[in-house]
Amino acid sequence: MGMLSKRAAPADHGHAPARLAKRQTLAAYRRRHCPLPTKPVQLSARDARQLALAAQGFGAARPKGAVTQRHLQQLFDRVGVIQIDSVNVLVRSQELPVFARLGPHNRSLLPRAVESGALFEYWAHAAALVPTKHQHLFRWRMEQGRSPSMGGPLTRMHRGKKTYVDFVHQYIVENGPVVAGDLSQRTTPKGKWWDWDAAKLALEYLFLVGRLSARRQANNFARVYDLPERILPASVLAAPTPSPHAAQTQLITLAAHSMGVATASDLADYYRQKLTPVKPIIAELVEAGTLLPATVEGWKEPAYLHCAAAPIKPVEACALLSPFDSLVWNRQRSERLFNFRYRIEIYTPQPQRKFGYYVLPFLLGDTLVGRMDLKADRATGALRVQAAHLEPGCKAGSAAAQLAHLLPEMAAWLGLERVIVAARGNLAHALRQAL
Repeated sequence: MGMLSKRAAPADHGHAPARLAKRQTLAAYRRRHCPLPTKPVQLSARDARQLALAAQGFGAARPKGAVTQRHLQQLFDRVGVIQIDSVNVLVRSQELPVFARLGPHNRSLLPRAVESGALFEYWAHAAALVPTKHQHLFRWRMEQGRSPSMGGPLTRMHRGKKTYVDFVHQYIVENGPVVAGDLSQRTTPKGKWWDWDAAKLALEYLFLVGRLSARRQANNFARVYDLPERILPASVLAAPTPSPHAAQTQLITLAAHSMGVATASDLADYYRQKLTPVKPIIAELVEAGTLLPATVEGWKEPAYLHCAAAPIKPVEACALLSPFDSLVWNRQRSERLFNFRYRIEIYTPQPQRKFGYYVLPFLLGDTLVGRMDLKADRATGALRVQAAHLEPGCKAGSAAAQLAHLLPEMAAWLGLERVIVAARGNLAHALRQAL
């Protein structure tokens, strides 16, 4: 691993200048700045964890003063994408990765970044916030959504009701932004989850293919749809559209930068690309020297790391992670990295839940040591720990001591006055004592 720690590498993270567009030129550039190893880099399981944590922003100290838009930009430069989720039993999921890495911050930070045009929402990894400067990297997906060969209800809607879809688009052109309810023609009660009527399907199709963009309402989290030119900066929309291959190559490079070390399937999943077309792209990036082949202790599949990966060093993190945090959203990867099996139980009937409704993995050092089922009881001003579970082999005392600082900090950030710990879970007793 000494080769990795001593290498001088550029920090362009995949943003190669235009003069390096040809692969042969790019390969020469990378070989000059990132000398290729003669054999795969060998990593221990702990090396892999520390590389992943550092790449995800857990190796850096929290800001000492107020968290600013500059700090948020630096965070997105690391993680690239933050998944959105509407469940609000604790707080909207997209706020938790920021708290986990930067600590307490003004909760208007993300909405202001979207309002300013620094971030935009798209299907990057599920519904997600992405730096607006990367909008051009998703245009191939927008174009793909227009293809008649694509399956799914959105494409079927366009094929069957093109006139209606065009009407919805023209309505927004003439009348301004709308939420789905403004155009709803529903005559029966809405069912659960994905029960979309024709208006919502049309809006989502237009959003998928880039004819509309969207922001979120503050009160109910509904998408507000409008024309891209009314939401996104003109300079972003004017940026050249790369070929699908070039865009996908950039996304794989960004994923490698954000993951530290990853398998091919990990790299494809980060921006929800399909593995089959990604494999030759990874081979090209290896040939160019952008990705370095690696083997990781205990991993069955080959791994790769970005040539500009930071030197390995101990990570002393302490964070509660959203179920949709980019560190853990890939459940198979979480098992490989942390020996931590996680399944979200929101959709599981209560009697069948093992750990709880909205369970946050607890990261301490470079290990996932526990799981907290948390709820913001806004009516009583309490952060409720409905269950606290410790992972096998982890120490209850140190976990409880750190949580005794972290949970009140989270409560204050959410405007809650106290922490109440229920008796459920093998960490609950030690946590109640520590608090």
